[in-house]
Amino acid sequence: MAATVEAATVETATMAATNDAGPLSGEEISLLQGWYRTMLLARAVDELMWIVGAQGKAHFILTSRGHEAAQVASAAALRAGHDYIFTYYRSMAAALQVGVAPEDVFRSVLAKRDDPFAGGRQLPNHFSVRRLRLPAGSSSVATHLPHAAGAGYAARVLGEDTVSVAYFGDGATAKGDFHEALTFAGIWKLPVVFFCENNGLAISVPVELESPAPIHLKGAGYGMPGVRVDGCDPLAVYRAMQEAVTRARRGDGPSLIEAEVVRLVAHSNADDQTVYRTPDELAAAQARDPLPRLRRRLLGAGVAEAALATWESEVRARAEAALSTAEASPDPDAADARKYLYAEA
Repeated sequence: MAATVEAATVETATMAATNDAGPLSGEEISLLQGWYRTMLLARAVDELMWIVGAQGKAHFILTSRGHEAAQVASAAALRAGHDYIFTYYRSMAAALQVGVAPEDVFRSVLAKRDDPFAGGRQLPNHFSVRRLRLPAGSSSVATHLPHAAGAGYAARVLGEDTVSVAYFGDGATAKGDFHEALTFAGIWKLPVVFFCENNGLAISVPVELESPAPIHLKGAGYGMPGVRVDGCDPLAVYRAMQEAVTRARRGDGPSLIEAEVVRLVAHSNADDQTVYRTPDELAAAQARDPLPRLRRRLLGAGVAEAALATWESEVRARAEAALSTAEASPDPDAADARKYLYAEA
């Protein structure tokens, strides 16, 4: 078994190689253009979230800034509304890709009555959308990983071709939930993809103090292939995710993907990252920003500068309109503050 897993790991890692300089096909250019627009929307929504937080209109802000390429491209390999997608608190870009509206993101951030995820009762980026098969998540790191394995087991029992995907950060791999979920999925060869977004930090703790080995290599210990991919290269992520999803859907079992991403801002708006990140580290993070990187790639592929500028302007206007809509939404009724806390006769 160990030899088989090792071979699969090497094969997948080779397929996930980065090649920004290579020529793009017409299909790849089309995919990248669509993903770029979604990435732009995620970034614009993210930046406006921080502004309303600074204005005192929102209590707590969590960000997907720097993770957009990995999230959008991986989510594009899924069947929205068919596959189960277990998100975590940085998953806003993935949520937008599968159909969550930016207005609803802002309603949640502003704790509005019509927030469809929790009626203003949850932290931001805690998505819960039945029609999109986005189950409710917890703020406690990694607790959704066993749930994702359970959804995979349910698909096996029901004879469905559903794939279950769990998004999580590098810090989650240090939790017991990670071990339990991968053990269960590996033993039963469940249709699950474990997608780790490794930005090198669990709040302020560097990955070297979280994991004694590279994260993708841990897959072999649970009987599944593991792959490390450049999380700032959407095509590399998409290919790796397609491979894992296809493998899961045909009944060959789970996979572990480690996408090396970058966290461009603090853990949250309650965090001062300058305490634990040097100016050189912050500059290196900015240099890996996936949005300008993809912009350069599109320009190199022949996409006109004017077209890119138009998309950027349109997306910014879309995000600002979504915020205005959410701000105009009604606040929760104080009488409902304790609703759903206790059973009612």
